[in-house]
Amino acid sequence: MSIQILQYEFLGPIPISEWGPPMEKLVYLVLSRNKDKFDIIYVGDCQKTDDKSFFTSHDQFQCWLKQSGSEQSLYLAILPMFESSDEKRRNVIQKIISQYKPHCNSDDIPESKPDYVVRASEESDNDSEESDNDSEESDNDSEESNQDK
Repeated sequence: MSIQILQYEFLGPIPISEWGPPMEKLVYLVLSRNKDKFDIIYVGDCQKTDDKSFFTSHDQFQCWLKQSGSEQSLYLAILPMFESSDEKRRNVIQKIISQYKPHCNSDDIPESKPDYVVRASEESDNDSEESDNDSEESDNDSEESNQDK
C-alpha cells in the first residue's frame, strides 16, 4: 500500500505500533486516522535508527497522542531516500510542512510574511494633497463650464 503526498509516494500507512527497526535515510509521516481519512500531524526524517522506541520516545509523541486521541489511531508512512543528503530530506520536509501545516510541526512552520512592504513617505503625502487640490480645481472648472451653457 502507498500514499501520495505532493509528488512523493510514501509506503504505508501502517499502524505505528507495527513499525519495527531498522530505519535509515528516510522521511516519515505520522498520521492520525479518523475512519477512512488520514491527517498528517507530523513530518520528520531519520538518518538511521535501530531503536524500537524511536517513535514512542520522540519529543513530539505526546502531541501526536493528543491530536489522534490514542496510539491506536497513529499511523506511519515512510519515504525511503537511501542515497539522499540531509539537505534533500529537509527540503522534502519543508515542502510538506508548507503545504499541509502538520499541527505537531507548528514550531517548524515559518510565519508567512507578505512579499511587499507598505511605506508612507512625505512625497506621497504631498502628492495626495496636490491631487486633492487638482480634483477641487477640476470640480470648479466643471461647474463654471456648466454655468456658461
